[in-house]
Amino acid sequence: MMRVHELREMYLKYFKDKGHSVIASASLFPEDDPTVLFTSAGMHPLVPYLLGQPHPEGNRLTNVQKCVRTTDIDGVGDTTHLTFFEMLGNWSLGDYWKNEAITWSYEFLTSKKYLGFDPDKLSVTVFAGDEDSPKDDEAAEAWLSVGIPEERIFFLGKEDNWWIAGTSGPCGPCSEMFIEVDEIPKCGPDCRPGCHCGHFVEVWNDVFMSYRKLDDGTYEPLPMKSIDTGMGIERTIAMLQGVPSVFETDLFIPLINRVKELSNREEYTEEDERLIRIIVDHVRSAVMIMADDRKIGPSNVEQGYIIRRLLRKAIHSADRLGIGQGFMSSLAEIVIDMFKDLYGEVERNKEFIMNNLTSEEAKFRKTLSKAIRRFDKIYLDTGIITGEDAFLLFTSFGLPLEMTRDLAEEKGIKIDMDEFTKQFEEHREISRTATQGKFKGGLAEHSEKIVKLHTATHLLQAALRKVLGDEVTQNGSNITEERLRFDFTFSRKLTPEEIEEVEKLVNDVISQDLEVTQRFLPYDKAIGKGALAFFKENYGESVSVYSVGGFSMELCGGPHVERTRVLGKFRIAKQKSIGSGLMRIRAVLED
Repeated sequence: MMRVHELREMYLKYFKDKGHSVIASASLFPEDDPTVLFTSAGMHPLVPYLLGQPHPEGNRLTNVQKCVRTTDIDGVGDTTHLTFFEMLGNWSLGDYWKNEAITWSYEFLTSKKYLGFDPDKLSVTVFAGDEDSPKDDEAAEAWLSVGIPEERIFFLGKEDNWWIAGTSGPCGPCSEMFIEVDEIPKCGPDCRPGCHCGHFVEVWNDVFMSYRKLDDGTYEPLPMKSIDTGMGIERTIAMLQGVPSVFETDLFIPLINRVKELSNREEYTEEDERLIRIIVDHVRSAVMIMADDRKIGPSNVEQGYIIRRLLRKAIHSADRLGIGQGFMSSLAEIVIDMFKDLYGEVERNKEFIMNNLTSEEAKFRKTLSKAIRRFDKIYLDTGIITGEDAFLLFTSFGLPLEMTRDLAEEKGIKIDMDEFTKQFEEHREISRTATQGKFKGGLAEHSEKIVKLHTATHLLQAALRKVLGDEVTQNGSNITEERLRFDFTFSRKLTPEEIEEVEKLVNDVISQDLEVTQRFLPYDKAIGKGALAFFKENYGESVSVYSVGGFSMELCGGPHVERTRVLGKFRIAKQKSIGSGLMRIRAVLED
């Protein structure tokens, strides 16, 4: 039986033998991109290169990418949904095209040398075509040529066979591969790949990046056609190990066994099993997010809010199983041990992870006390708990609905779930709209304003180090068309004099109209020449180095302006502390 480490190694070796460079997983926090909270797909960190930026490792790439999808939080508890997962991928940046991608996908999936899936159990889907792009006969012909019969090639529309990250950017038709699971019968005569009954399980997706979707909803051809593929490790290893659930693979069994040891029950109901899956998924995800060198812990905003939400739901689920305080640390030890040899930051930031797990549990239990007191007050005043009350307890006090319902049942009260659902759906629609707003702008868009601000971020960092010293190191950045946001290590706010000096340094460089140049160098040589690099886990052997005269030199994928004069006038608009030893600056460029 294949183990997960064997799958990772086999995949990377296969594509390395096909001329691909093995690159490191990018951070879970997208750099310079305000469009999403987390890296949610293998292609996300490669968007600039899919749009034409040269990659230092060449035009054939492969890797294992860490991903988090927050949209799946509410679905966790079934057999497949996860929040953190790993994606195997291979890319062609203007090199090979559909025939090679499909031929290699088929060989890796079905050859006895590799995964050895039964070719008779493999079905595929291709794009059916619409007014934006024609029917993908080329992909269908490629599948026919490797041996997939016509009756197992399905033409589907945009909803199923078109890939884009966000609402604009590089995109194109895709071809998905499905394995039939005999243990789960077809749901009916119309059952086909893409049906959610479980008979067809998707294992791989080849995306043919040939378009760019613009903000107005129209599509334009990309100047360079690329291949972007993705194979989810967890789902594929479940298929290879012959188990119906990702939670029954060697990725999760040690965690689930530990939860069962802690709960010490003789038998487990279906609901108990659901709670166990929530616990192991949520703790695993929170650990991997906090392992990042940016060191973001639980909070009430952005990524920190997601960490808090994951941990608090895990704590509540553990309480329902009778597991006492402190359980998360023992699960975190297993997660860290499982991933430390793959991602060095997991071991490196172990103390930060453990401290946050302990403090967050203590804070949540304190919050729970307040929520329960509020519950008691509402009941005392009104004699009932309405659906609106349950929603208030959920949003304002963090009291999970299941706990509110349990407390209500103890008092013989039945909560109006329709009323709660109505309130919850309205709240979720507002949240969804706000989240979709994050898909506007961003470095991935390559707009003129964003490229200028990206270059200005490099100048700001260099100026801060000249004024404040080498204590300043980048801890993340975020760029929209209106401003840049730069997070860095420093113990206090800048004085007015220091802000003035930083602005002067940057504006002097801008007025000198210095050239912005890019070079590809071996990592060690780039560092030896003085290039700044703060996220070591993101870089390969060869790196892209951008220099601005002799003022700034930094590892970066780009894009940047060609000369500094086009930037205009640089001004620091705001600064604030965002944690112990961390500062945040917002700055703008003015005409």
